[in-house]
Amino acid sequence: MPASLRAPADPGWAEALREKSPDLSAASPMARWQQTLFALAILALALGFWSDADATAMLTMALLTPAFLCVALIRAAALVDSLRTSAPPPTALPANDDDLPVYSILVPLYREAHMAPALIAALDRLDWPAARRDILIITEADDADTREAFRAAIANRPGMRILTVPAGMPRTKPRALMYALPEATGEFVVVYDAEDEPNSDQLQRAYHCFQTGGPRLGCLQAHLNIYNSQTSWITRQFTLEYTALFDAILPTVERLRLPIPLGGTSNHFRRSVLESSGGWDPYNVTEDADLGVRLARQGWRVSMLDSVTWEEAPSTGTAWFGQRARWLKGWMQTSLVHLRHPRKLWRELGPRAFFGFNVLMGGVILSALVHPLVYAYALWKVSAGDLSLWPPQGWPAVVWWAGVANLAFAYIVGIALAALATLRRHNARLASHAFLLPVYWMMISCAAYRALADLALRPYHWRKTTHTARKQKETTRRL
Repeated sequence: MPASLRAPADPGWAEALREKSPDLSAASPMARWQQTLFALAILALALGFWSDADATAMLTMALLTPAFLCVALIRAAALVDSLRTSAPPPTALPANDDDLPVYSILVPLYREAHMAPALIAALDRLDWPAARRDILIITEADDADTREAFRAAIANRPGMRILTVPAGMPRTKPRALMYALPEATGEFVVVYDAEDEPNSDQLQRAYHCFQTGGPRLGCLQAHLNIYNSQTSWITRQFTLEYTALFDAILPTVERLRLPIPLGGTSNHFRRSVLESSGGWDPYNVTEDADLGVRLARQGWRVSMLDSVTWEEAPSTGTAWFGQRARWLKGWMQTSLVHLRHPRKLWRELGPRAFFGFNVLMGGVILSALVHPLVYAYALWKVSAGDLSLWPPQGWPAVVWWAGVANLAFAYIVGIALAALATLRRHNARLASHAFLLPVYWMMISCAAYRALADLALRPYHWRKTTHTARKQKETTRRL
């Protein structure tokens, strides 16, 4: 059973999950069988490429192609769903707010003093009675600038307060959230980031969904989109990726009843469910994805919320690379944590969700790592000059061309899905950039190798993403 949460006065408040449910925390080392399997796989690949590189490459491709096909098929299902469905009409919300509960809004910050005016304005726009809003601005002990900026910004505003997280390690967003949760007073809890601009009626919509979604609905994930999509090539590709993910892929994942890896913001929870699940893991740098899987293991349902939170995409390659390396490292942590005991995971999720978890998490990670190796192998064979051995003959030819066909299928589906999802937001100009996504995917592969190195060398290091004050907002909407 996951850990129950502790009061902040207890010095072990950040260690609750690790102490009570160590197998569910990324603080615990890899299981012995995982270490053995990875060591044997590396040894087998090294010996195989040393003795017969071609046969080893083809055998590896034969083993991995089905997994990559499953990843592409989920995207294909999302594409079909997008072609067959349109966005639901706006839900009529009840006008009487006399009986609305307290809603806690957690906003963890670090070095975000310049974001104070825009963030407080965005929170002020939320359509929820001020007397029933419990807004917690969470700052780190060594970040006096942010603390003072927000103290001035929230002056004379009811329902807003500042918390300071005691110094300690690891210094991560989930550690800050774990500190703040026992201080929150709301029946429902949502997490926002420094740059977020949620739709003004998002809390109303979330509450309505919780009221009508049944007792096993434990969490809602709002759609995320980007307000600075035209700033740079990176932001355009990022927006295409996000639009496909939150407007198409995750709704299909929900329809297929697979675990939803939560996004890092705009997660709405029943307070009781969040506490009983053990809260966030301070040692997992994608605590959101990890928590989404943990909720599924406990039988709670996660649904998409028909409301948008506008975010800022990293506008430079350096900022994007650091953020993406952290995300991929966290997905690696999440996969390792939940696969410590595969049979237990199978029993808790069931066959369908167990398979879906491995495709969504493991398949995406493997795809990112293997993607550039396919091109590297082909270039190596062609550049070797022995063209009589290339392309391969016999069974290697079947494997090779099956892999090439799978890659082409994944490219076509991924590009079409991103373009269609973006067109449904009335942004044809942005959709026209989807054909450059393969270049972006290769950049993700580079970040995956950085993530792998970080996982080995500094698994709990949090690569901070720097935000800037908003200059532009895309006024797009879904059809």
